[in-house]
Amino acid sequence: MRVFSGGIATETNTFGPMPTGMASFQDRGYYPGGTHPDHMFYFAGPLWAARIRGKERGWTLVEGLVAGAQPSGITTRATYERLRAELLADLRAALPVDMVLLGLHGAMVADGYDDCEGDLLAHVREIVGPDVVVGAELDPHNHLSQAMVDHADVLMSYKEYPHTDVLERAFELVDLCAAKVQGRIRPTAAVVDTDMIVTLHTSRQPARGFVDRIQAMEGQDGVLSISITHGFAWGDVPDMGTKVLVYTDGDAPKAARLARQLADELIALRDALSPHVPGIDKALDQAMAFEGGPVVLSDGADNPGGGAASDATFILQRLIERGITNVAIGPFWDPIAARIAIEAGEGARLPLRIGGKVSPLSGAPLDLDCHVLAVRHEHTQTGLSNTLTHMGDCALVEAKGIQILLVSLRNQAMGTDLFTGIGCDLASKKLIVVKSSQHFHASYSKVARHVIYAAAPGAVSFDLRSLPYRKVRRPKWPLDA
Repeated sequence: MRVFSGGIATETNTFGPMPTGMASFQDRGYYPGGTHPDHMFYFAGPLWAARIRGKERGWTLVEGLVAGAQPSGITTRATYERLRAELLADLRAALPVDMVLLGLHGAMVADGYDDCEGDLLAHVREIVGPDVVVGAELDPHNHLSQAMVDHADVLMSYKEYPHTDVLERAFELVDLCAAKVQGRIRPTAAVVDTDMIVTLHTSRQPARGFVDRIQAMEGQDGVLSISITHGFAWGDVPDMGTKVLVYTDGDAPKAARLARQLADELIALRDALSPHVPGIDKALDQAMAFEGGPVVLSDGADNPGGGAASDATFILQRLIERGITNVAIGPFWDPIAARIAIEAGEGARLPLRIGGKVSPLSGAPLDLDCHVLAVRHEHTQTGLSNTLTHMGDCALVEAKGIQILLVSLRNQAMGTDLFTGIGCDLASKKLIVVKSSQHFHASYSKVARHVIYAAAPGAVSFDLRSLPYRKVRRPKWPLDA
């Protein structure tokens, strides 16, 4: 069997303050055809799974472009078209192939393209024709479109949030696509739109039980795959929202019935699926009232994994104003402050202007007298599914009893080694504030005595009714009654 694999992926916050250009892809991961490293890049699950399966089964694997960018604002037209052209050229050079496996996100938006993945899959299908099997792995925070479903034989989303199952789902995708090539199955899709926006935190109930149950259905009674699209609420495109995608083995009515049943179950669970998010002061009150520690507080509104700048000072400012100490907070994306601290060196004491640099959603910059505790060049953290996440040159500084992590590359908090790897003793802290919506949970829940999700101002605001949607199909709960 001859297989082609590659991909282009980013999650686009259409309300975000910064465009996504080539530098954003080069910062996170840009691997031209044939240059993917000997460890799995986060958006290359299908390629990595195909390497392993191909070696076992004697396949010929042609590796094309793999490129992924940190979530940010709208991708520039020139960047998307350049990446698309490069990937499609790799595909044409690989022909003939029996199977195409793509690592995508599903919520990439570019100038002039509300549905980048649908557009890309349409081009792929045009090149390979109707008989070649095309499969793609998606992040569940995707905008599932009819074009995506029409031009792929199999689409499969991660099931876990935090996304700890990238490789497991990639193996399932590869195996289903291979079975389709061999004529052993006939994947038949059904999609139901729930007309709402919900997020399934699989770290807690009821999402945990729901996902466990749909996984138990797969492989039984002709059900091949079930994917839940959470949607990405900060992408203003027509297809945004929560949907259910079911594949059965040639049984269209069964796929439709099951998708409708699961959609109705999600609708009934919608209030229970939504996390409680108190404002900053109420969240800090709860943290301080909790006996012992550490307490982890999520600053999801400034989550760079959702397109925020990761330099918002709203929570840090209240910590200082309230005199709360024994705190670790970060990562603050502030290459300027990080560079100054690094130049000063470990042990230095100096004034630093921290945060508040990108937009009004970043808050005001804070002028603090800081002690440089530690410096790390080319610092990394353990990312999702045991992938490596680069943070650039970093500094840990302390001001007013608060340890602040300054980073040069914009990435959210995922592994606790983000802090411990630069000398911050998390276990001794009363409070740990992480710029992350949920991906922190897989690692930080192992040290946290309690977790609180706070509602702060930011580019990934939890108050969806405050966002100026223009394109989303309405009505949609909770935007509408």
